[in-house]
Amino acid sequence: MARFIYRMQNILDIKYKLEEQAKQNYMAVRARLNEAEERLSYLKSRHMQYMREYRGLVSKKLDLLEIEQCKDAILIMEDYIAGQQLVIAQIEQELEEAVRLMNEAMQERKIHEKLRENQFEVFKQEMNQQEMKEIDQLISYQYNNKDLDEEVS
Repeated sequence: MARFIYRMQNILDIKYKLEEQAKQNYMAVRARLNEAEERLSYLKSRHMQYMREYRGLVSKKLDLLEIEQCKDAILIMEDYIAGQQLVIAQIEQELEEAVRLMNEAMQERKIHEKLRENQFEVFKQEMNQQEMKEIDQLISYQYNNKDLDEEVS
C-alpha cells in the first residue's frame, strides 16, 4: 500500500515550532506582568503604611522632622507607584502583542493542518480509485479466464 507523504510537512513542523515559541513568549510576558502587578501591590501597601504612620504622627505630639520624613516617603512611594503603573501598562501592551502573535501562529498552523487533511482526503480517494481499478481488472481477468476454460473443455 502506498504511504501518504505531505509535501509541505516541513512547513507544518515549522508552524508548530513558531506556535510553541509564541506561546512561550506569551507565558514569559505574562509572568513579567504578574511580577510587576505584585510589585505594584507591595508599593501600594507600603504607601498605605506610610499614610497611617503620617496620620499617627500628625495626631500626637508634633515632631516636625518625623512628619516631614514621612511626608517625603509618601511622595516617593507615590512616584514609585506611578512608575510601576507605567511599567504595567507597557507590559500589558507587550502581552497584547504576544497574544496577537500567538493567535496568528495558531491560525497559520491550523491552515496548514487543514491543507494536510485536504491532501490526505485526495490521497485516500486516489487510493480508493486505484483499488477499484485493480478489483475491476481482477474481475475482468477472472471472467475472461472463465470463458477460456469453458472453450478448452
